[in-house]
Amino acid sequence: MNIIAWIILGLLAGALAKAVYPGHQGGGIVSTIILGIVGAFIGGTLFTLLRTGTLQLSAATLSIPGLLVAIIGAILAIYLWTLFQRSSRA
Repeated sequence: MNIIAWIILGLLAGALAKAVYPGHQGGGIVSTIILGIVGAFIGGTLFTLLRTGTLQLSAATLSIPGLLVAIIGAILAIYLWTLFQRSSRA
């Protein structure tokens, strides 16, 4: 997948994940894109693991199912990031 498709997928998945996840998440458009790209990798890897039973680094594609997988991965990334921030403040 080329870099423009990664940016579009990251922006869409990150923005939708931030809209769905409860509470306020800071950051601008760049952090939203990065969050979405990380979510695409997390979601794609977990989807491959559940589907084939092998742990293989893969990413979601720029499609409707790929976007849903990327959103789920981005929500998981937001959750993990908030856990990390809470533990580093205490």
